[in-house]
Amino acid sequence: MQEIAQHALDVAVGLGASYADVRVIEQEFQYLGTKNQTVSRLDLGSSEGVGIRVLFNGGWGFASTQYTTKKAITEATRRAVATAKASATVLARPVQLAPEPAYNAQWVSPYAMDPFTINLETKLAVLLEAARIIRAVKGTTMAQGSMSFIREKKLFVSTFGTNVHQTSIRSSCGIEAHATDAHDRQKRSYPSSFGGQHALAGWELVAQWDLLAHAQRIGEEAVALLTAPPCPQATTSLILEGSQLGLQIHESMGHPSELDRALGQEINFAGASFLTPDKLHSLQYGSSIVNLVADATAPGALGSFGFDDEGVRAQRVFLVKDGKFCGYLSSRDTAQLIGLNRSGGMMRAESWNVAPIIRMTNISLMPGNAGSLDDLIGDTEDGILMATNKSWSIDQLRYNFQFSTEAGWEIKNGKRGRLLKNCSYGGITPVFWNSCDAICGPQQYVDWGVPNCGKGQPMQTMWTGHGASPSRF
Repeated sequence: MQEIAQHALDVAVGLGASYADVRVIEQEFQYLGTKNQTVSRLDLGSSEGVGIRVLFNGGWGFASTQYTTKKAITEATRRAVATAKASATVLARPVQLAPEPAYNAQWVSPYAMDPFTINLETKLAVLLEAARIIRAVKGTTMAQGSMSFIREKKLFVSTFGTNVHQTSIRSSCGIEAHATDAHDRQKRSYPSSFGGQHALAGWELVAQWDLLAHAQRIGEEAVALLTAPPCPQATTSLILEGSQLGLQIHESMGHPSELDRALGQEINFAGASFLTPDKLHSLQYGSSIVNLVADATAPGALGSFGFDDEGVRAQRVFLVKDGKFCGYLSSRDTAQLIGLNRSGGMMRAESWNVAPIIRMTNISLMPGNAGSLDDLIGDTEDGILMATNKSWSIDQLRYNFQFSTEAGWEIKNGKRGRLLKNCSYGGITPVFWNSCDAICGPQQYVDWGVPNCGKGQPMQTMWTGHGASPSRF
């Protein structure tokens, strides 16, 4: 890997590039899925390639190759430089990079048990047993399960002298129970929807979330939803459990705080943002108890790393402090446009074959002092608790939103009451966050993983994290 990367740097400098960086990535993956008592997905594979990014006369160029011969690397580097030369002719202003020290380092994500040492039969047995338990619940019509395991080795080198090796393992597990009658279809997921929980972890993640212990419960809840009353229409207190709140954070704080969107540079895929630079340090984004951070250093959270994809060390950056909007997700070429002296370290690429763009790391709501979820419910006179995302919709500025959840529960006189189906809620982002009046404590805090954040054109899918405790609005 080292020889390949150094050759690309040498070629780029020889062609006149003022800056170059190279990512060499090797990836091994397993995607497993079950449907009832059958294996519905077994996708095993690997990927290897090189991404080369250069600056020439202030213009960016990028090229990649899956071949690691010197000839292929030379040709890809020539393409990157040619693209940069063309870009430089149409720039309104040349790119300038915020300073960052050179690093020579290694980083390995935390894990207790390498999932690639666990045989496939053991992994599938967990999912198939969960399906058996779900289908034993009278009224269920389908059980689904999934796991994924990804090992990634990445070398980053640059002409500024950075040389960083990173190894990460990402794992996930989740199950779903479906119930259908002549009039309706409902489902319940665990630990969360869209594949369950995702984290920087090994096989221990599966043990931690104990799918078998929750299989019967979600089967029973899916069946109960068929005859549950629909969510009433009302303006009332809303409690969001952690995984749903994580997605709320993702859509209404994570995306609008991306500086390329805020500057109008990136408006693909529902881009742009209402958090324009004139609102920095002036907008009351939320109530005084709302503190949101972008923390790429959180141990085990899906959006953590040692260094981003332009060699900036992982950081913890406040986006909202005591309710006041105070920070962005930034990169080396956008930081100086708003007067920052350093990038926030948020440039990331899905793989070796695409250029890095500003992405979320772990965008998290700091825990409060409202105790447990039961404490919060007990302190709520009237309201609705909603759990587990089903769908979402938000405008291109991330200002107006609507979310629906798999399940809800009525709260009356401080007690959790009847189950409700087809629950949804909507609002305006700063109005919603300014209504936050209670956040559960650290014991309820979970770093929820979202592995499928889409952005850019061509679209890149990125893995992000969102720490949250149940909260009331």
